Amino acid sequence: MPLINYLTTIRFDFGAVAALAEDIAACGMKNPLLVTDKGVVATGIAARIAALMPMGGQTPIYDGTPSNPTEEATEEAVELYKAHDCDGIIALGGGSPMDLAKSAAILATHGGTLRDYVMIYGGMPKITTKIAPVIAIPTTSGTGSEVGRGAVMSFRDGRKLTVISPLMIPKRAICDPELTLGLPPYLTAATGMDALTHGIECFISNVENPPGGAIALEAARLAARNIETAVKDGANRSARYNMMMASMMGAMAFQKGLGSVHALSHTLGGIKEAKLHHGTLNAVLLPAVLRYNASIRQEEYARLAQEMAVPAGQSLDRFIENLNVRIGMPKNLSEMGVKREWFDSVAELSLEDHTSKTNARTPNAADYRAILDEAY
Repeated sequence: MPLINYLTTIRFDFGAVAALAEDIAACGMKNPLLVTDKGVVATGIAARIAALMPMGGQTPIYDGTPSNPTEEATEEAVELYKAHDCDGIIALGGGSPMDLAKSAAILATHGGTLRDYVMIYGGMPKITTKIAPVIAIPTTSGTGSEVGRGAVMSFRDGRKLTVISPLMIPKRAICDPELTLGLPPYLTAATGMDALTHGIECFISNVENPPGGAIALEAARLAARNIETAVKDGANRSARYNMMMASMMGAMAFQKGLGSVHALSHTLGGIKEAKLHHGTLNAVLLPAVLRYNASIRQEEYARLAQEMAVPAGQSLDRFIENLNVRIGMPKNLSEMGVKREWFDSVAELSLEDHTSKTNARTPNAADYRAILDEAY
């Protein structure tokens, strides 16, 4: 049985950000850096959050987070952190700012390069309690990074790799569904499919963890039953609440492990010339991976179908394909601009991703090539 640790403090409700100053004080911060992106700044949310921070309008803000957070951007954030003698980080935005903030919290206090802390290169034991405290405030409902113990980062060599440690879980998470009310339909759909994929993959993974499985199943239920409403009616408070809960719970289930959807989407997302959105990749890859795992997960698929309200007689993979159409996701990888010439390399590199090891069925390079061909 793997170690189960959900020991972080979470505020979850409409208006929860009003308590930010209290959480900052509880974490001992006096001059935190605000890490976000230009999109969040443009909405005015960053200014609203900064006003609640100790330095108010003088708060140092790093807003250079790219859509796929990079090693270079992390180093820029660390330079700003040190220049302003910061003592913690407030991460505001989707998964990208939150992952970048967690990576910056390591580099600002540990030194070296980010690659030193990559999980598959033995980096986890190098991350110590010296890590800077992070408070995470999501503005999308997808990654659940506010309660996650990892950061998925794009490196200079084009690899997309994960830095993981239980010490990277933010000290506080503030989940305020109100911050997602203005999220555009396409971004709502793409991030929502990320949350749904987390629930599904964790539930069917090869790791035995009953509590994690129960949380994953509930995440899948909430996401499947609320994503369409959230996309069509972005002001629906119930749907926004449930999608943010699904996102958070999906990440709580990460200790059960993800699978081949994420192994492939991590690798594809690292291709610099493509700039592919992670949640959208998950949506497009999920049906093919579900078919790949179906032969050994029939019981789990039946349970998922029941909880996700899949129509009688419809397979789980077909349900996802139809859902993708209804919420405006691309039909295939080709439509996203993925090139078939990348497939051999992507298949090989995806096997090295840590999520490959917890897929329901053990894949090889030929399996991954076939999944990519099917999703193309």
